[in-house]
Amino acid sequence: MFEMLSLKFQFLAGLLVSWALLSVGSVDAKEPGNERRPNIVWIIPDDMSANFSCYGETAIETPNVDRLAADGVKFTNAYVTAPVCSTCRSAFITGMYQTSIGAHHHRSGRGELKIQLPDAIKLIPELFQNAGYHTSITGWPMNGKLGKTDYNFEWDQSVYDGNDWSKRKKGQPFFAQIQTQGGKLRGKDNSGWEKISKAAEKRFGSRTPNSAVKLPPYYPNHPDIVRDWAAYLDSVRLTDAMVGDVLARLEAEGVRKNTLVLFMTDHGISHGRGKQFMYDEGLHVPLIIAGPGVKAGAVRKDVVEHIDIAALSLAAAGIQIPKYMQAQDILAADYSPRKAAFAARDRCDETVDHMRSVRTKDFKYIRNFLPNRPYLQPCAYKDAKAILIALRECHHAGTLNETQELLFREERPKEELFDVRTDPHEVNNLAGDPAFAGKLKELRGRLDTWMEETDDKGRAAESKEMYDSDMAIYLSTIKRRSTPENLKIIEDNIALMKKWAAEGK
Repeated sequence: MFEMLSLKFQFLAGLLVSWALLSVGSVDAKEPGNERRPNIVWIIPDDMSANFSCYGETAIETPNVDRLAADGVKFTNAYVTAPVCSTCRSAFITGMYQTSIGAHHHRSGRGELKIQLPDAIKLIPELFQNAGYHTSITGWPMNGKLGKTDYNFEWDQSVYDGNDWSKRKKGQPFFAQIQTQGGKLRGKDNSGWEKISKAAEKRFGSRTPNSAVKLPPYYPNHPDIVRDWAAYLDSVRLTDAMVGDVLARLEAEGVRKNTLVLFMTDHGISHGRGKQFMYDEGLHVPLIIAGPGVKAGAVRKDVVEHIDIAALSLAAAGIQIPKYMQAQDILAADYSPRKAAFAARDRCDETVDHMRSVRTKDFKYIRNFLPNRPYLQPCAYKDAKAILIALRECHHAGTLNETQELLFREERPKEELFDVRTDPHEVNNLAGDPAFAGKLKELRGRLDTWMEETDDKGRAAESKEMYDSDMAIYLSTIKRRSTPENLKIIEDNIALMKKWAAEGK
């Protein structure tokens, strides 16, 4: 919903004053209880892929995330179950697939019609709270407000005791979510790019030069796309510094050794083929966990899902994992590795879509349930970005190569299959290759079984009433925050979605 409209770049100034934060609310390291039950801290930036040195990024250095990885375990095959924030967050805060709890449409349940969780399902902070933990959620730097939640269902804010663990009782362990803007810090155009790069210059003495950028082969070497990527890398550097600030505060308070720190992003980079898409650019995320009981310097290559952070965090605190939970304790001694990770993309803001995917270590299978629609459907949020404008300009000018033109197909194959060992950028669709017919059948069957066993609510289209309810609140928000021109674009997109649905497209 035009997340860029709500960016608050004043947060950048706060990033430059990290040590001042260390003195706020510090807690005696010798408090009783701190050594009995570990504290749990989640650090989750927005819109960021695994562009960190420890994951192979060479254009920038990320010493703090690298140090966290050296102190704990790094997962190289971690995937979100949804490539957009609200559905992803609805999943990890419950330990459930968003499709199983009816929270699979981005920014849904915001209008008159609400989404209620099944009675048995509890939010992770509530489970911690019931176990005696202090619970908090904040941005960074802390500004006195609760951090980003963005859950798609009705929930009680009292599951969070506040925005800072320093307000806990003496000896009380804490569960803290630190939600940061991550890749959103770069904004949507040159104005945002300059702000983030100037912040990087102030913090580090330099900005990431355009010459350091190496784009994936499916993006053209357009100056705006290169500049945006350089600004994105500066957002990664500032995110890394923020991780260092959090770790420094924990050290200063004497609780670092008894704190399980988890670093993960809420989905991949917001780009043409990233956020909102089922390719690895949108689904693959960093996942690093360090703290009590975690072997330092470990690397895990098995496939894990982002919802697993719910189960492993509860287990680390000695809290029983609910039987209904689909997340798994991937740190358990008797853990049996997943064979595949599953993901779903449904409506995002006004744009109706329906995709599902299966990702093993070696292959990716995507099913497009609306194959008669173009890859780049109209979406006001994405279309306002300078990088999407540049992509479309290149397309209309005829300057894109065959790989770069893939995004501009007017129809999609019903199925996509990629051998990610030889084709990590997922550009060579093998679904029609007889040599891979067996693999196609296998993954097709896995997806069918997953949708059935997890009661995928997306098998039925969103009702007209629910769509209209959410669009009403969306349009109301745009009227208050944006221009008549933007409002008209969204109204036209909504009309087009309804037209295509009526046509069976």
